[in-house]
Amino acid sequence: MKQPNVVFITADDHTPSALNCYGPTLVPTPNLDRIADEGMRLDNCFCTNAICTPARATMLTGMYSHTNGIKTLDDTINHSQQWTLANSFHQACYQTAMIGKWHLGHGGQSNPIDFDEWNVLASNSGQGKYFEPTTLTSRGMQHHSGYVTDVLTDLSLDWLERRDPSQPFLLWLGHKAPHDPFQYHPRHSDILTNVDVPEPCTLHDNLAGRPAAALSTQRVERMLGFDKQHLPESIPDGLNEEQRYSWLYQTFIKSYLRCVAAIDENVGRLLGYLDEHNLSDNTIVIYTSDHGFFLGEHGFYDKRYMYEPSIRIPFLIRYPREIPAGTSSRKMALNVDFAPTLLDLAHLEIPNEVQGQSLRSIVSGDNPLTWRKSMYYRYWMHGAHFNVPAHYGIRTENHKLIYYYGDPLNATGATGDHTNPTWELFDLKRDPEELQNLYSDPTYAHLREQLRTELRHLQVELGDEPYPQQTP
Repeated sequence: MKQPNVVFITADDHTPSALNCYGPTLVPTPNLDRIADEGMRLDNCFCTNAICTPARATMLTGMYSHTNGIKTLDDTINHSQQWTLANSFHQACYQTAMIGKWHLGHGGQSNPIDFDEWNVLASNSGQGKYFEPTTLTSRGMQHHSGYVTDVLTDLSLDWLERRDPSQPFLLWLGHKAPHDPFQYHPRHSDILTNVDVPEPCTLHDNLAGRPAAALSTQRVERMLGFDKQHLPESIPDGLNEEQRYSWLYQTFIKSYLRCVAAIDENVGRLLGYLDEHNLSDNTIVIYTSDHGFFLGEHGFYDKRYMYEPSIRIPFLIRYPREIPAGTSSRKMALNVDFAPTLLDLAHLEIPNEVQGQSLRSIVSGDNPLTWRKSMYYRYWMHGAHFNVPAHYGIRTENHKLIYYYGDPLNATGATGDHTNPTWELFDLKRDPEELQNLYSDPTYAHLREQLRTELRHLQVELGDEPYPQQTP
């Protein structure tokens, strides 16, 4: 059988709640929805470290942060010491390209040199700019006019046109959007102008019983002083605190969704190219995000915490030769699974060091009887940027246990003083918004010990070390 092509599209900070196929939104996403309609949507897909650089490293290597060594934003990949997805596809005579947001370091072995061609965002420490972006290639810097989501799609289509049609290809397109500062193209400025977007029910959460969450400065309110790029308008006078939060929410959520509109349009351009060139049937198309994003939930924006809006990610996959159209699965999937899944679907060997599991049996509709029942998460970048304490934890189908050990542990870029250690336990079935910390509730004492045992089991299985002074 002819080997499949791969188009792997990653967004930055795109939460599933901003996609129509995961539930109605106020901004249509017909092209993204098309991937789900013609393939499968995973409803329980999570990242294992909700911050850009480590999340991308996990997708690229199929390994957890503590294994691949990319734990924080300040770590960089070293291709001379690290297997990547591109290695295996290149060895299988695939043409490979990395275009867009790389964010794993620049220079020497940190460039995406495992790809045959790369053209990646270069400014702002790899974040790039929304307008007039600059990219880095093996031939040097390139300056582009236009809007970044359009530019990156142009570069991708250009590469597809220039490739050798006799060989299969792997294209990884990494979009910058909808990462803050949520700068949208003027063509989308009329979207939602006269609409009030419904607020999340936890926008005004006081974070009672969750002292580690109360430490964070990633509050919607902080957008006013931290990054005025978020706020093109002056905040009205005479608003009380709750009204001010509501005004800020309306401002940033509309900008965010306008950025999503540009992604959807450009995904449509790529899908159209595949259709026009008779490539759709033999091309695996995946759309996902590096991590989720707080869209005002708990009064937050950004990510990092092990709460649902931060760790949940969309995962849409289309491959007509193998994946039934219009299907979905609630099996627990992780970003560490993406690399082995692509290798498996392309009939390539999965290296022993890969820690993820192939999702092929799930996306093919086989519904395996044995599958993971819990997931492991760890955030290492203590104190940096938003004063989020370092923590780890597990999530099962119905419960979540988090331990905030609050220690930098010499992780690159982690800063600040040690914070008081604390535990959180949530019953996700009864409390999906994660408002009630049940860790000290005697009713949950037996479950608490079960989850602690499972946490330690996953740490042993995955080769991670618990915090040496872990408290009871």
